[in-house]
Amino acid sequence: MAIDESRVFKPINIAVLTVSDTRTAEDDTSGDILAERVKAAGHNLAARTIVRDDATLLAAQFNAWIDDPAIDAVVSTGGTGLTGRDVTPEALSMIDGARDIPGFGELFRWLSFKSIGTSTVQSRACAVVARGTYIFALPGSNGAVKDGWDGILAEQLDSRNRPCNFVELMPRLKEV
Repeated sequence: MAIDESRVFKPINIAVLTVSDTRTAEDDTSGDILAERVKAAGHNLAARTIVRDDATLLAAQFNAWIDDPAIDAVVSTGGTGLTGRDVTPEALSMIDGARDIPGFGELFRWLSFKSIGTSTVQSRACAVVARGTYIFALPGSNGAVKDGWDGILAEQLDSRNRPCNFVELMPRLKEV
């Protein structure tokens, strides 16, 4: 597992979605962290918005970005907990053709366990690929987005990562 410097880095277009009833552009620290890391990694921040905790609204935003050819991946923060307002996984289940990436949530919780111990069982972090677009749903805390980006996404969204990465699969995601 390593970055192969002999390979060419291919920046992708990533949208950041904050799921919250209370955060605004002025205090969206987890969204800020993700946006900064996307750009620092050399990718393009294609879009960024905040949507309230409503599965129908979230699914509509996800679908709009999935159908936008200028967006390759979406990273969301928030709405993955256990409360009644946490509906990001339910919104992802409403997306036509969405296919789970179970290893993402499993690996996230393993990494998170190192930071927060057994409290990680309260996370429903997950990921799907739908109609050629990746969607990664992280919890809303600053620590969680750092764990998710630094521990998984920074490598998997780097086309130079060996032995494999999400970027190299992108041309084949719409195969039938």
